[in-house]
Amino acid sequence: MGMNIGSDEGEDEVISAINTTPLVDVMLVLLIIFLITIPVVVQTQNVRLPQEVNHPRLTKPDDVNIAVNREGQLFWNELHMKSDGDLLERLKSVSSRQPQPEVHIRGDQRTPYEHIAKVILACQRAGIAKVGFITEPPPKG
Repeated sequence: MGMNIGSDEGEDEVISAINTTPLVDVMLVLLIIFLITIPVVVQTQNVRLPQEVNHPRLTKPDDVNIAVNREGQLFWNELHMKSDGDLLERLKSVSSRQPQPEVHIRGDQRTPYEHIAKVILACQRAGIAKVGFITEPPPKG
């Protein structure tokens, strides 16, 4: 940094001003270094990433809809399931069909995940191959 000392007669004041020229020079050199080195450092493989597409699915009559309400009560289509064991038995009977139907889980937004996880576990134990979640689409715009 430099300092200007006034040459006026009779004044003992020191006039100090920050010389920003060296600071600007250093910043420009760093900018040039980063512009040169970043393309060399960032080397990635060219891959084609999947595009996000959300198609509404048509529900087949043989698909199983399991609803879980806020309290964790289970509903097979419209039929109230008394326990997790009943759900597992019904899923086992459905899993033996050919072609195997899909299971769609409709969970209330405020349902604790524990109740949804029990349904997923029952589907896994019954050997259900396709399990999906029914959600509301986000607002457009």
